[in-house]
Amino acid sequence: MSGAYLGLFFAAFGAATLLPLQSEAVLVGLLLSDRYWHWALLAVATFGNVLGSLLNWWLGRGIERFRDRRWFPVGPRHLEKARRHYQRFGHWSLLLSWLPVIGDPLTLVAGVMREPLGRFLLIVTLAKGARYGVLAMATLGWMG
Repeated sequence: MSGAYLGLFFAAFGAATLLPLQSEAVLVGLLLSDRYWHWALLAVATFGNVLGSLLNWWLGRGIERFRDRRWFPVGPRHLEKARRHYQRFGHWSLLLSWLPVIGDPLTLVAGVMREPLGRFLLIVTLAKGARYGVLAMATLGWMG
């Protein structure tokens, strides 16, 4: 695998976690260079981003056991509020997992709420793949 694809993978993976990273600029730069297969770039970015979200989901599955610890980053009130929102909008809220700021915590809450893995992966892959697809179309002028 080329270093560019690997770099894109890690940028997309990190951007999907709670780290303050972004992958869009990396993808756009690689698309504009016209040195790499566009479909491969989209696949690598989507795969990395979905795996990062999967890490959030997995952390969410086990994070509640630490909620009584002093260092736990979210208070009971905030955790309950997130739970209520997720219950209200359900798994379809994962269609917003591509959004900055709210998308990453949403995938963590999905883990806390015990969202089934298959449905989680399907919805998150659709959302994140569509985001990268629209970005590629806008970058490359495929939108007419």
